[in-house]
Amino acid sequence: MARVRDYAAARGLRLAVRRFPAGTRTAADAARAIGTSAERIVKSLVFSAGGDVTVVLCSGASRVDEAKLGAALGAPVRRATADEAKRATGYAIGGVPPFAHAGPCRVICDRGLLAHDEVWAACGLPDAVFPISPADLVRLSGAEVLDVAVA
Repeated sequence: MARVRDYAAARGLRLAVRRFPAGTRTAADAARAIGTSAERIVKSLVFSAGGDVTVVLCSGASRVDEAKLGAALGAPVRRATADEAKRATGYAIGGVPPFAHAGPCRVICDRGLLAHDEVWAACGLPDAVFPISPADLVRLSGAEVLDVAVA
């Protein structure tokens, strides 16, 4: 959690991290705890494409279309295993943040997240989240904005 906060602070953004003892591991859990809709929850999903790791940020109400993602990346894709995701990002599934990863990861933000004024993302733990504008989400994550999700 500190790594995510420090990363954002070094780039001019102070995160208002909130912790929920019931957990925010899934989009539905997070939406319920925060009191918002699943559309405003950022899922940080880890994929492997040709041996490279890509983190895809999409709405909690959507799913990633792997054919679209593969076409965008120019390689077949598959969901990373829990071990692969943890090795690449430094975080366990259910708490993967959109930035401050352990190693270099390509990040793609689905265009659907840009429809909101504020979204909520994981802060490195399965019970910690923070609100962020989509513009700051894209800026801090260095994400490419693409259409890769379906509702």
